[in-house]
Amino acid sequence: MSLHRPLGTLSRGENAVELTPDTAGWQRAGLRVLLLHPGGSVEFDTGDHEAFVLPLSGGCVVEVDGERFELEGRDSVFSRVSDFAYVPRDARVRLSTKDGVEVALPTARCERRLAPKYGPAENVPVEVRGAGSATRQVTNFGVPGVWDHADRLMACELITPDGNWSSYPPHKHDHTCEVANEEIYYFRIAGRDKVTPSREGFGFHRTYTDNGDVDENVTVRDGDVFLIPRGYHGPCVAAPGYPMYYLNVLAGPGPQRSMAFCDDPAHTWIRDTWPKQRLDPRCPVTTAEGRVE
Repeated sequence: MSLHRPLGTLSRGENAVELTPDTAGWQRAGLRVLLLHPGGSVEFDTGDHEAFVLPLSGGCVVEVDGERFELEGRDSVFSRVSDFAYVPRDARVRLSTKDGVEVALPTARCERRLAPKYGPAENVPVEVRGAGSATRQVTNFGVPGVWDHADRLMACELITPDGNWSSYPPHKHDHTCEVANEEIYYFRIAGRDKVTPSREGFGFHRTYTDNGDVDENVTVRDGDVFLIPRGYHGPCVAAPGYPMYYLNVLAGPGPQRSMAFCDDPAHTWIRDTWPKQRLDPRCPVTTAEGRVE
């Protein structure tokens, strides 16, 4: 199974990405990325999956179970923190847009059916993590303790300033740790203006296991997906000149939603160096109000 899925290898019709648990080769986590042109709309059934509706660029209206949520969205994942919506399993969902939208739908196969719910951008906490060249922004819109209105689904966004490292030290969420989660990385890479996604730029991603069964060091570009069924993942490195964004989607067997992890013991000492280093002043990059200058 190929863990790296470059842009275009998961597309079908209006879907820029269509990744299901079956096509990923696991049980729960999935991701769709839809592009709707101005005035466009789409309807779909969630089946046995819950989902977030997260605008990547543009805004949209979400209609589900008699509820209507207007998502303002954003110009780019590098321009501001977005509002979002949660939609339950066994639902008919309609998305529509006036000016066009690119929207991510992180999904998880689940058991409980919850009510739809709106997530305002101003309630999304933004965390600056790491230090020095490992400083990055974590946008915790759908993580346990912040957003508990989900059965299995967890998701967050990261922005790594150009030249910096994130997902570092390398860590894992698998059967040898407190929890075992399937995880998806969905990458967007900004171009020269550091705001507009572009295939011109690139970054690097590493995933590996102790026994060497998995040992991947790949170049990632805008729109690529990487799957983490097991093993340590990190670092993700943004090439100088090209900031990196990624959407993390996680889901596991439970019984509780948890993003607990285990560091690679060879590198966990790096965390002890952070209090002695300065934070990169470029972080945070964005807030609900926009970019931080």
